Amino acid sequence: MKHAFALVMMLGALSLPTHAALDVGDTAPNFTVPAALGGKTFQYTLAESLAKGPVVLYFFPAAFSEGCSIEAHEFAEAIGRYEALGATVIGVSGDDLDLISRFSVQVCQGKFPVAADEKKSVIKAFDAAMQTRPEYANRISYVIAPNGKVIYSYLSLNPSKHVEKTLDALAQWAKDNPRARLR
Repeated sequence: MKHAFALVMMLGALSLPTHAALDVGDTAPNFTVPAALGGKTFQYTLAESLAKGPVVLYFFPAAFSEGCSIEAHEFAEAIGRYEALGATVIGVSGDDLDLISRFSVQVCQGKFPVAADEKKSVIKAFDAAMQTRPEYANRISYVIAPNGKVIYSYLSLNPSKHVEKTLDALAQWAKDNPRARLR
């Protein structure tokens, strides 16, 4: 099963668009979705998080798959750096809430929430479905300013650069917006 999923992911990478679904300057669609943090479930709302500062929203294909576990672990390890920039992080996949709840404990280490978008409404709103396997979210990361505008997006099935690139974008935004309200 692992090998089949890896093959699907590699084949999907061959037909990826060259940019993320939302462009810099676009308004991010607001959403409310079931989520888990450290195994505790709650309703996550993008607007509520943006009221506190910038948000890094990242989509991932499947909890506990190799690439998604690597990416979530890297986000968890870097959470202090996001907090220093006044930002929060939320991961979103099409997995069910039980699986996401376990993933939030075991892989995300209870350091940031992950959301269960079983109906794919958030994935559709951000046009973040994988083209070749629309039942999976693509690996896309967005940095969203407190005003709801997308200030950076990065699309790559390779999980290794999402943290670095979103941190760089946040640092640049903070430098360019020194009066912006940070948490």
